Amino acid sequence: MIPLNHHPLVNPMSKAGWLFLAAAACGSAQAAEDEACPTRTELPPTVNFRVDNDLFGGADQDEGYTNGVQLSLVSPNLKDYTDDPCLPRMARFINRYLGAIQPEGFDQQNMVFTLSQAIYTPKDFSRKDLIEEDRPYAAALLVGFGYNARKGNALRTTQLKLGWVGPSARGEEVQNAVHKVLGDDEFEGWKNQLRDEPVFMLQHERMNRFAWGQGKWTWDAITHYGGALGNYQTYLSGGAEMRFGRYLPDDFGSTPLRPAGENTAPRSESQPGSVFRIHGFLTTDVRWVGRDITLDGNTWKDSHSVDKRNVVAYAGFGVAMMKGRWKFALARYYSTREFDGQDEPPVFGSFTISYAL
Repeated sequence: MIPLNHHPLVNPMSKAGWLFLAAAACGSAQAAEDEACPTRTELPPTVNFRVDNDLFGGADQDEGYTNGVQLSLVSPNLKDYTDDPCLPRMARFINRYLGAIQPEGFDQQNMVFTLSQAIYTPKDFSRKDLIEEDRPYAAALLVGFGYNARKGNALRTTQLKLGWVGPSARGEEVQNAVHKVLGDDEFEGWKNQLRDEPVFMLQHERMNRFAWGQGKWTWDAITHYGGALGNYQTYLSGGAEMRFGRYLPDDFGSTPLRPAGENTAPRSESQPGSVFRIHGFLTTDVRWVGRDITLDGNTWKDSHSVDKRNVVAYAGFGVAMMKGRWKFALARYYSTREFDGQDEPPVFGSFTISYAL
């Protein structure tokens, strides 16, 4: 699904990931004290936390892409990716090995680091046997490194995601813990989930922003096209987002499931920090899907799979509110059926909270 692609517990990369977050917090504070990061005061680093859940999409719905969690850390605008003091030492060290996917020659740029988990289940929670006509049980745990680069009203974003699909992603444990707290029934068929497999996905997307109006109330449109390659997901996509509101952010979209969403793209200027800002957004996306491991099953091992549909369309709407260092976004997403025999088109909701450090 627009699944962003997918929004942390146990991961072969988790140790480095948590070290990165710790170093980022310390490094950012030190950079501010030493005044070594001139863009930090005007455009500070940002932490985003997002929760997706299909229960937000309608009553008694708990299936498909049923839950996702993502934590992301966004840098200030950077001079470069390996020597800029706005990045902590750990990030600069990692970036020395990812030069092939880093943009060059742009006016503004930043780095995004993510930790995420996504959980997928069939519709019937009570069956312990393999449900051949429904999608497989699956969980994915991913760490991502993203690079955004802006020139005028054009943006390119590249993200590398690495991680794990299968029992090691701890989907069963997380879902059972949440259902226990909520008093909901547990899903009984996790023994049929996809087998352990390391996964990767390289995403690339181009965006253009068109803005109209002056003053407090304005509107804009952001077009996008791109794709992904990897054993996790392979696809081509294109679509657009429309926004209208009070003091629109000068970025490239507010839908949190898109690359460079959550206001993570470099802005051309700082926005009023003390005023209340609000806007609504509508988003669409059409995707040709060559591979989706959560539907196609394991790459090199025998596992459950379904006949996915190669062309899938998505639509969503939401509202974003900003005040001072805080931002909140609520959204709801709809999709056409993703595989043959799927009972209902997927619907799920998303909530994001952001804080500028």
